[in-house]
Amino acid sequence: MAKPKPLQEPTFLILTALAREPMHGYGVISDVAALSGGRLALRPGTLYGALDRLTDEGLVEPDREEIVEGRLRRYYRLTDAGRSVLAAETERLRRNVEAATQRLKARPAGARPTGGIPARGSAGRPGPAVRPVLRPTGGPA
Repeated sequence: MAKPKPLQEPTFLILTALAREPMHGYGVISDVAALSGGRLALRPGTLYGALDRLTDEGLVEPDREEIVEGRLRRYYRLTDAGRSVLAAETERLRRNVEAATQRLKARPAGARPTGGIPARGSAGRPGPAVRPVLRPTGGPA
């Protein structure tokens, strides 16, 4: 079986919003904004395009429809497959966070990196981080 591709952040947050209960579009938009701390503001066209794609992939499905103030409100819910994909992605991200946390803890605060990326000179080319200062010594030899 092929390894699932990592989810893009908007998709991950849409599935997360639907994990608790069925929601209508505006509810998903509001929940995604709250989950992302206001960083991600989905537009209706983007959301409904994503919901159509997620429905085609079997990750979400329409739950019910109602008319509110003369307008159709369609609710979506996470399918069992959507719940499995969200759980797998959550575990993948958790492992990544754990690895990064361990690396950050292993390096003392203020420590300079060793190896890896070469130091850059003043013109942006590889070169020593500190250039030696040449001073004249005495007269001609």
